[in-house]
Amino acid sequence: MPGGKKVAGGGSSGAAPTAAAAPSGVRRLETSEGASAQRDDEPEEEGEEDLRDGGIPFFVNRGGLPVDEATWERMWKHVAKIHPEGEKVAQRIRGATDLPKIPIPSVPTFQPSTPVPERLEAVQRYIRELQYNHTGTQFFEIKKSRPLTGLMDLAKEMTKEALPIKCLEAVILGIYLTNSMPTLERFPISFKTYFSGNYFRHIVLGVNCGGRYGALGMSRREDLMYKPPAFRTLSELVLDYEAAYGRCWHVLKKVKLGQCVSHDPHSVEQIEWKHSVLDVERLGREDFRKELERHARDMRLKIGKGTGPPSPTKDRKKDVSSPQRGQSSPHRRNSRSERRPSGEKKPSEPKAMPDLNGYQIRV
Repeated sequence: MPGGKKVAGGGSSGAAPTAAAAPSGVRRLETSEGASAQRDDEPEEEGEEDLRDGGIPFFVNRGGLPVDEATWERMWKHVAKIHPEGEKVAQRIRGATDLPKIPIPSVPTFQPSTPVPERLEAVQRYIRELQYNHTGTQFFEIKKSRPLTGLMDLAKEMTKEALPIKCLEAVILGIYLTNSMPTLERFPISFKTYFSGNYFRHIVLGVNCGGRYGALGMSRREDLMYKPPAFRTLSELVLDYEAAYGRCWHVLKKVKLGQCVSHDPHSVEQIEWKHSVLDVERLGREDFRKELERHARDMRLKIGKGTGPPSPTKDRKKDVSSPQRGQSSPHRRNSRSERRPSGEKKPSEPKAMPDLNGYQIRV
């Protein structure tokens, strides 16, 4: 995983690694912390009980689909344990013979003229139609260390199976469904909150559309998922989430910000999930805002210098002239055709075009 910057601090919000364990280029403000805080920051993807949602474990289906019998039985056993009606609800559902057929949502498709904000609304509507997964078993195993191409294959499987999802699955699906929007920058935003003696984690897909920030996501609460691209700054967006958490008595402890994600569905790069880790309590309000804006500048600089995620437009210009370029440079295209009276080399350029069209249709 690429190195990033970390701004951490004391309190009960988690421990920062030692300087010796930090990757190169990490900028850090840190203090020592106790073992209890370190346990709170343990890896979230290890063990049978992969995550704890407010102290309650939930499971991950590691056997793929269709769900194997052992995972299926474990899911219903867990439902009986966490549901207020216990085993009765599991028996009632499993014993029913007239369950309604659930419609499968249609994957959104767009006309070239459809504005990006309208596309984002359609993508979020599709994610919402899949519904939140309340079973306590995550149906799709998301390994954050997988290359982007593998995660996109998994997202494609999500659209085929149309099963309920949780927040991390929604982020991967949001990336997949916005790959055809090269002007839209996408980056992960993770939240860690504290309520009633337990820590809660949540993640959304931040977006930047024409200089305005928003987000796609899935949550039990409406105000912790979709945000239209209407926020002038990244700090305004994050503080809006913090206010939403405050309305349900959660205290925001940490915010993790990733770098922009490539639009190339075949990229073997990994998503950079934690470029900046901000300890809210340690930083204070003003410094917290400054660090959020610093991260926003970092993303803009990487994109401007060409060191960020590869843009589909930039990559394809090396191999094939895109329709947009052809329209904006008609004289150049005509002069090329005049230099090829035989037309023998012409077929070599359109070979890459089926990949572009197939990519758009697939999304």
